[in-house]
Amino acid sequence: MTDWKNTGEHFRGYGWEDLAHSPLMLYFEVTQACDLVCKHCRASAQSESHPSELNTENAISLLKQAMEFPRKPNVVFTGGDPLKRRDIWRLLETAVGLGLNTALTPSATPLATLDALRRARDVGVAALGISLDGVDAATHDAFRGWEGSFLRTMEILEGARELGFYVQVNTTITRRNSEQIDALAEMLTHYGIAMWSVFFLVPVGRGQTEERISAEEYERVFARLWQQSLSRPFAIKTTEAPHYRRFVLRQMEGEKVSAERRNIRSLVGVGDGKGIMFVSHLGEIYPAGFLPVFCGVFPSASIVETYQRHPVFVALRQPDRFRGKCGACNYRYVCGGSRSRAYAVTGDYLESEPDCVYIADPDASPILPESLRV
Repeated sequence: MTDWKNTGEHFRGYGWEDLAHSPLMLYFEVTQACDLVCKHCRASAQSESHPSELNTENAISLLKQAMEFPRKPNVVFTGGDPLKRRDIWRLLETAVGLGLNTALTPSATPLATLDALRRARDVGVAALGISLDGVDAATHDAFRGWEGSFLRTMEILEGARELGFYVQVNTTITRRNSEQIDALAEMLTHYGIAMWSVFFLVPVGRGQTEERISAEEYERVFARLWQQSLSRPFAIKTTEAPHYRRFVLRQMEGEKVSAERRNIRSLVGVGDGKGIMFVSHLGEIYPAGFLPVFCGVFPSASIVETYQRHPVFVALRQPDRFRGKCGACNYRYVCGGSRSRAYAVTGDYLESEPDCVYIADPDASPILPESLRV
């Protein structure tokens, strides 16, 4: 099993040529049950499991089928709250036993005890994804819909450090917290995390009622993230904001930036349906959790065949098919814009990223990911 505690090691070696046949990340939404009511929730999670969610046998079959990809994906058990699923420990043990790199994203509820985290570590889970959406309880708890969530998150972060997990902290940027970038980075420095993943809102699910920042504000947030990335002990990446790669590459021009600061996942142009695959609690297959374009249902449809051959997945891996300024952009191979946000705003997953200010020089040569690979 890959050592997730070595920052970036689970991405290393994954290249442009792998995108066509194997996802880097397979997100398995094992349940929609969750006790939080988060403002941005893609799933509009409920308090109880759906009666038709994949049963244990089918969930195990899904994990076994993931082993058939030419390159094994990293599997993230997500939800809802995966700890709400009764057979979660058996599923985690199965994934680890198969040799899949396995991560868990528990919700900050009373279920995520130190004993539960220790049990996850003992069965072989090496990575945790933990959500933190504000530098204080007022901001975070309002976003998560549960008073006490901030304190619980701090306890989980402390426990994860104590147990030696590779920790990725996930922060969703909205108008509520866009001015807290520097303060959040300072806070996270004290928890020994490996990665800070900064997610930019896609208006789906409950996120439709939350106010996303403007395209101009993206650039200001990007500038703060870039400055923080130069001095913090953890790596920083964005989710559903691939145009941060364009920002970083332009900053790197003429600068000496160590390979450790070059986000390997960014350099190969990973994005929705292009290195990413999502399977819902019902077995529905999508290019990403925030891109609800139905591509089949497991076990009737093979996740391997769907990823490699379904027309939606294939189109998402062909940036020359993108419309508008994204299709003409010289960064289309390493960026390509958020396909999820394009779909949410326009109804067309091949349309331009609606929250990007950049207009490419029509004479600029495209930047190819293979020339950037670490």
